[in-house]
Amino acid sequence: MSGMTVPPWGPPIDVLPLLAREEQALVGLLSGVGRDEWTAPAAGGATVHELIARVLGSKLARLSRDRDQHRVGDPGTFDAHWVPATRQLSPEVLFALLVDSTAQLTELWKHRDLDEPLDDAPAWLVLARDYAGFWVRQQQVREAVGAPLLDDRELRTPVVDTFLRALPEALRSVPARTGRQVACAVEGAGRWTVRSTGDGWTIAPGAATSRSPLASMTTDADTFWRLCTGENVRDRLRTTGDPEVCDAVLSLRAGL
Repeated sequence: MSGMTVPPWGPPIDVLPLLAREEQALVGLLSGVGRDEWTAPAAGGATVHELIARVLGSKLARLSRDRDQHRVGDPGTFDAHWVPATRQLSPEVLFALLVDSTAQLTELWKHRDLDEPLDDAPAWLVLARDYAGFWVRQQQVREAVGAPLLDDRELRTPVVDTFLRALPEALRSVPARTGRQVACAVEGAGRWTVRSTGDGWTIAPGAATSRSPLASMTTDADTFWRLCTGENVRDRLRTTGDPEVCDAVLSLRAGL
């Protein structure tokens, strides 16, 4: 946006040290999942098998596009073709492919300049979005098989942070004078403030400095990530202030 000196998505989110931990936790989980549990119903009408296929597909597509420069067709259609095709793969094959892809993906990101642009954002934000998607899918698998959530604050907070970085874009059409603030407090994760630049919005971690923000949102980390992945939890969030801003907050979606 013209005239902006601060990028709308805010300062970098460092999830690179967390990739291996999240991946290892998923591998450990699936090592104990029985064959019958792979067909268990999960979030959004998917099965465990389909969720794992989506995780694997995301990893393989990222390696193909950004490591091997293999860019064919519309990336947005990949999932629609990939998931039905993987129904022909046994859980054992799917698991083996997932294990094989994990180290490769970590190596890809370790050797990238995360400040350089990638697609529509800096590479660090693309990586953070990937990580958030993997983390959410793992929670959905864990719920489907009755396993404890991977709810460590260090692993969870970057997911909340990443989803909130979409708020400046969601507010793009909302006019506000320069300096007006939107306060976001997520228990178990932290505080963020969205500020108007006059011709756009930007976000950064930290509490609002305004005594009368344009709007505010208060909730907990579990509720927030569920909201962003389409679960019906709006009644568990507290929003006050400008109705258009509040509606934008409540309409945030992760795009998984």
